[in-house]
Amino acid sequence: MTEPSFPPLFTGEAVRGDPFAAACARAAAGCDAGLITYRPAPERLEAAIVFAPEVPLADAVLALPVCGIGFQNALGALAPPSVGVYLGWNGDIRVNGGLCGRLRMAADTRDPETVPGWMVIGLDLIAVDATEDPGVKPDTTALYNEGCGDIELPQLLEAWARHTLVWLGRWEDEGVRPIHKEWIGIAHGIDEQVTQGGVTGTFTGVDERLGMLLKSGDTTRLIPLTELLEDPA
Repeated sequence: MTEPSFPPLFTGEAVRGDPFAAACARAAAGCDAGLITYRPAPERLEAAIVFAPEVPLADAVLALPVCGIGFQNALGALAPPSVGVYLGWNGDIRVNGGLCGRLRMAADTRDPETVPGWMVIGLDLIAVDATEDPGVKPDTTALYNEGCGDIELPQLLEAWARHTLVWLGRWEDEGVRPIHKEWIGIAHGIDEQVTQGGVTGTFTGVDERLGMLLKSGDTTRLIPLTELLEDPA
């Protein structure tokens, strides 16, 4: 993996271990926002971005769908037109319907009303399928199995940073509305049965903060994005 080049406001750091864990550690130690940690590898794209939110956690977690939109736009621009890229509410990344990767997040607080000192969004994408029998997991896929063999992973990482920066700017200038509109158009699983937070129901859509609306029987439950926070790695 060649060394990627990032747009202004981002700096890159190659790591040997888990980039998500590394980013959490760097953030906790006080690194600057905009650090992108990544692990060079030919078969997998693993990276994480450090943020320094200026809004309470309940709003800051919108960074997850913003980074998801940035990735969808980046891969959509590099992949052939026939390749479909969609996002699951829980961070799943799907390529032509198959689960191909995921986004995840952590912060230094779980209090929705507290402004986080830092937040990390991680990306993990499978490029090469190491499974000897692809039929073992028919719902999964790999990027290079879906007509994207010409995409170099450093190129995709650079594009993710660029497109995410664009959407961060739109979020700051225009608020949540364009994020909501764009995400709905590339969402996977709406109007389908899903299980989230131990509850199974129909995923009917999202609220103004992109919280999941999950209908079970006559009851619709709101699951906020904060429920997707992981403990710092």
